[in-house]
Amino acid sequence: MQSQIEQLQQQNAELVAQVTTLCAENKLLQQKIQLLLKRMFGSKSEKIDSRQLELLLGYAPTAREHDDDPPKSPTPPRPRASRDRKPRLPENLPTEEIVIDPEAVKQNPAAYQCIGEEVTEELDVTPTRYFRRRIIRRKYTSKVNRAQPPIIAPLAPRLVEGGFASPGLITDILIKKYVDHLPLYRQEMILRTRHGIELSRQTMCEWVRMAADWLQPIYRHIGDELKTCGYLQVDETPIRFCQTETGGSRKGYLWVYNQPGGDVLFEWHTGRGGGCLDGMLREFRGNVQSDGYLVYDSYAKRHGGITLAACWAHVRRKFDEAEQESPSLAGWLLHQIRLMYRIENELRDKGPALRQAVRSAQTGMILARIGKVLRLKQAVFLPKSAMRTAIAYAVDLWVELQRFRDDGRLEIDNNLVENAIRPTAIGKKNWLFIGHPDAGDRSAILYTLLANCRRLGINPQEYLLDVLTRLPALTNRQTADLTPRRWLAARSRSQAA
Repeated sequence: MQSQIEQLQQQNAELVAQVTTLCAENKLLQQKIQLLLKRMFGSKSEKIDSRQLELLLGYAPTAREHDDDPPKSPTPPRPRASRDRKPRLPENLPTEEIVIDPEAVKQNPAAYQCIGEEVTEELDVTPTRYFRRRIIRRKYTSKVNRAQPPIIAPLAPRLVEGGFASPGLITDILIKKYVDHLPLYRQEMILRTRHGIELSRQTMCEWVRMAADWLQPIYRHIGDELKTCGYLQVDETPIRFCQTETGGSRKGYLWVYNQPGGDVLFEWHTGRGGGCLDGMLREFRGNVQSDGYLVYDSYAKRHGGITLAACWAHVRRKFDEAEQESPSLAGWLLHQIRLMYRIENELRDKGPALRQAVRSAQTGMILARIGKVLRLKQAVFLPKSAMRTAIAYAVDLWVELQRFRDDGRLEIDNNLVENAIRPTAIGKKNWLFIGHPDAGDRSAILYTLLANCRRLGINPQEYLLDVLTRLPALTNRQTADLTPRRWLAARSRSQAA
């Protein structure tokens, strides 16, 4: 009888343990479902109302507790955009004037005197106009020396020898595909249905390849300059591509290298391993800022001269996702991160020396508070919970997360490189995948040039048209002056002269 009681007690204990485990798993799954719903349908803002934070923490901070906080500078309210605001038209916009006179004046102009006018302006557009350009080179023979062979003016070097594609047409195709995100098959359909031009996507694809080949030297000059800058932000974004051997598609990656205040460069790779970093980082020496992807850490350990810095925006997202699980702790941590960003906003246009001094005095205390809380709370939560994952992420990168405090050149996060990636995300929603692995390199070249044009405020249509017109007559050494940054500087000098 006693043995049966002990057996039942043991079974009961096992059931209790099993129920406890299942309850914990159920709670974790519920948290993941809520997180997924928040990502899909919730607000994307990571900001926290300080009054809500005080409510979550259960106390109102005193004046003493705010001694460590950076001083708040009054910021003027941002003016709200008026929906009824008229569009601003550039002064150099071509103008067409239409004069309308009354019928009585038209019949007898001498009987009337003009005393003024009323002007109504409207913005109009002429649809894209395709036309045929015939380049006629006349042949001549000498009347004096009949033995002299006929002469003819040489034809200027062309992008497509023997073809009918002009730099203007190729520029238009590139802009529509890589800026307006219009796939080639849609361009083919528009040309056929609206303009009566039969131009296959295969032909356009070949022109894109040839244009990328012509632009590749400029792309290399940008990469060579970035290798010597001493500070790069790195990230990667997935893009699917078609496999030529086995069929189907698989995931490739555009790796993006950004110099804050400088240029940006895209590289195409069919994988995500450490070897993809060799092209840019093998000869690089300096700071590399990235997310927590382990490839960067292992690469830095294998190659000397690279100092890693981490991104606080990624940390903030982790704690934002864990807010429902632990509102008080997540709210407090997010508030501290917000204080650091407030300091960064005030230092946005300041020099590295001042940024480093202010960060040491103000941000250092905030980092110390965050680090202490992370160490104390790390073991409180379940291993697979959202809060435990967020804390572990921050603790593992804690050394790298503090690098920006001691170097005024570094940014607090990697948002600048993520902003450079954003247009490619819009594009791949339209054209879905890259048709051939080699086409990824062409996309990297064109995205690089167009991203730098966007960063510098250059009209990409104007830049590509000028560059593609001049490239066939230039040497590789002369192409160094055609990077968007140098092209803009030369254009500014010529306009000022």
